[in-house]
Amino acid sequence: MSVRALWVVSHEKGESGKVRFSRRFPTVEFRAKSLAGTQYVAVPEDRVIPQLLLTELGLVDPDKSYVEARDDCARQHRSPAVELRLDGPGGRTLWPVLTVTQGVLILACLPLVEAPPVPRPPLPSLASVSQGLALLSGLQDFLCGPGGKPESDVLASRLAALPSVLLQVCPLGRPLDTPPPAGSVPASVAPSPGGAQKQPAWKAGVHRGRAVVSVALTEKVRSMQYSKNSQQDIWDVYGMVMCKCEVEGVLPNVIVTLTLPHNGSPLQDILVHPCVTSLDASLLTACSVDENDGSAFSGPYKFPFSPPLELFRLCSYTSQVPVPPILGSYKLKAEENHLKVNVVLKLHESVKNSFEYCDAHIPFFNQNLMGSVEVKVSSGQLEVSKEKNLLVWVLGQKFPKSREATLEGTVHFSGTVAGPTDPLCSGLTAYAKLHFRVPDLTLSGCCVDQHSVQVYSSAKPRIVTTRELVSSEYYIWNSTGDTPVSSGLMVL
Repeated sequence: MSVRALWVVSHEKGESGKVRFSRRFPTVEFRAKSLAGTQYVAVPEDRVIPQLLLTELGLVDPDKSYVEARDDCARQHRSPAVELRLDGPGGRTLWPVLTVTQGVLILACLPLVEAPPVPRPPLPSLASVSQGLALLSGLQDFLCGPGGKPESDVLASRLAALPSVLLQVCPLGRPLDTPPPAGSVPASVAPSPGGAQKQPAWKAGVHRGRAVVSVALTEKVRSMQYSKNSQQDIWDVYGMVMCKCEVEGVLPNVIVTLTLPHNGSPLQDILVHPCVTSLDASLLTACSVDENDGSAFSGPYKFPFSPPLELFRLCSYTSQVPVPPILGSYKLKAEENHLKVNVVLKLHESVKNSFEYCDAHIPFFNQNLMGSVEVKVSSGQLEVSKEKNLLVWVLGQKFPKSREATLEGTVHFSGTVAGPTDPLCSGLTAYAKLHFRVPDLTLSGCCVDQHSVQVYSSAKPRIVTTRELVSSEYYIWNSTGDTPVSSGLMVL
């Protein structure tokens, strides 16, 4: 994997962005030109990069929630890669530009895609994407440190040291290791620890103290539900495993194993951290964009690695599940100066009825400000924010025994003061957005058993494993109004 260009951009609220650091790699650019042929797009000058990034990330004109060139449904967004349009709609594009945002800093890089530019390959098939993100994550830790907000003089000194760091971890545009933690001395000039093992460039020190290995598995579920025969509900699940390994030794070895239930669907689109030392090729062949023939590897998934000191993402994956965790319907009927609202939520029987939190946000856009609200809920409590034209249905930590909850009533709008606007939600186009977190649960059934974590080190560590399910972009659209539907599938 190689990187064509790298940028560090700063942006203050109300000001245009500024390139604080950039690096281009001519040898990699030559390869990019050879691979793309007549479809080659050169990397633009640094002066145009900030505006392109800020526009694509929604940091320009924050009052405009919809920008046609960026938010048109015809464009398929493939996070975390963004597309920079150099000549406006229909013109030349730069893809995939990977970004990581931390406070006022935007870290971006353009990895080399060693495949024909048309048609675009799926992101999970590009090893350069996971390695590019690992590089940006390491640079983020180096520049911002554990606090995330370094002082301006500290940041300036770390930016000044960045060329030396890149010479070690990304020579000639080819990432080798993760950058060292913030404020640490590059390994080439640091004193080597004792012992026969050589200190790697990406690991500037060794852990001293109590040995602890923490493994956290988080699955996020997205959903678009329409309650219409003409429109199919869609949902997807993606997970990631975060690790923090505080174990002694220069290069300790750790093995983390993911397991699935006997009837679980195989994990797909698996991406791993560069510190993974070996991997069965069959783990990487399952892709969500391919036809599932039932022959995909279904585990257990073993990941041997030599961990860095900092918290890192060991792997990420997607999973196909038969149903979303909460099924909902939303009906809205307009009458003079008021709306009749009906929302029904059903918790699927396979989901544990034990939430850390579960809320439904029901906004009303392009209306005058709320007047009286005559709405009742069968479970939980209702919070009303009239200045935001928002109902917040707090279901709390449990659904009723029937696993079904309803909200029904009338919302009146009075006065001449206009409320919040959204160009997408005109007429009866409206939604309810769910926010929830379920501890000790994953939809795929994937888990990390404490006893399956193996650590080869001088001291026996304490093993801590957790898993959770979190909602992300979980929408239930009003079935009596028009609903926005993209022609493409929901993609990562």
